[in-house]
Amino acid sequence: MKAAELRGKSEKELREELIALRREQFNLRMQRGLNPDAVRNDQISGVRKNIARVKTVMNENRGGKES
Repeated sequence: MKAAELRGKSEKELREELIALRREQFNLRMQRGLNPDAVRNDQISGVRKNIARVKTVMNENRGGKES
């Protein structure tokens, strides 16, 4: 997922993407707890970076204002 793709999305779509990424992060953490060999560290860090990208674009759309 690239930041340019995210910038073309609406606020609602960004919120939905953020929720989906957080669910994915949670599921990966649970899988790692049950079987550490089932999940690679780069999968978890990739999801974390995508969450950061979405939050950055959402903040840019708000004009950098804190909510």
